[in-house]
Amino acid sequence: MAGPGNGDELSRLQERIDRARAAQTPRQRGAAAQIGQAHAAWRMVVELVTGLVMGFAMGYGLDALFGTRPVLLVVMTLLGFAAGINLMLRTAAEMTAKQNRDAAEADDPGEGDEGRG
Repeated sequence: MAGPGNGDELSRLQERIDRARAAQTPRQRGAAAQIGQAHAAWRMVVELVTGLVMGFAMGYGLDALFGTRPVLLVVMTLLGFAAGINLMLRTAAEMTAKQNRDAAEADDPGEGDEGRG
């Protein structure tokens, strides 16, 4: 349970976080942004490749099971590709929403501090 002193501790912690962020050089902030972009790019690549591999594997297995060698392999690989593209688009939308939220918070930093103090 939250004690009566937790609000003060949280305020002090938030102040320390704000000071640490303000102390970062623009180069450090740029490096952090580049790492985040690289992470997102790799995530998208992995999603696409996973969709392709899963579609290929399921198509190959179904072809072996039913004896329709190239048909289901091609169909399931294309469906896996479509699923990978769908995941990539969803990830891009998620990243855009996060950037919009971060930009909105940067424009109005005092909005979340109304209950304090």
